[in-house]
Amino acid sequence: MQQALMIILGAVAVIVLGLFVFATYLPSRVRVERSLLIRAPAGRIFSFVNTLRNWPQWSPWHREDPQMKVEYSPTDSGQGAAYSWKSRNRNIGKGSLKITESRTNEYIANEMNFMQQGPVKGYFRFRSAATGTLVTWGMETDVGQNPVRKLIGNLVNKWVGSDFEKGLSNLKRLSEI
Repeated sequence: MQQALMIILGAVAVIVLGLFVFATYLPSRVRVERSLLIRAPAGRIFSFVNTLRNWPQWSPWHREDPQMKVEYSPTDSGQGAAYSWKSRNRNIGKGSLKITESRTNEYIANEMNFMQQGPVKGYFRFRSAATGTLVTWGMETDVGQNPVRKLIGNLVNKWVGSDFEKGLSNLKRLSEI
């Protein structure tokens, strides 16, 4: 019995050490990006993203908790527009978002702070295509050198990427009317 316990503890220690060593080789920079072709002019799509009061119509996070409390800055569209949120849903939590750059029908950059995890740089690109507009939603952040944060950062592409896909699909439904 005691020998079996020691074998199990030894195996767990080897796995933990292996994950730690593996994580040291992971990149500290995390990037998530998804794109979708929307059959609509960039101007129609751009206004849904550039005006923060429009986000509840398409954002996957607003749709997951329609009861979340949102406070908007006096400027609600374009550079300088911001909002903060609080949700009882632990997947959404609390945070803030501010548009840091806005080029009409081309590009929107934002900075998001999600549950005090530090700033995340986000962006939307709008590129003309033969049958509409290619919309790209992305984000980048630096998780530092902490191996645990690097392991979690490696999973962010899957978690956040699926939310980006939902949001882009919602934008498509709204814009292709």
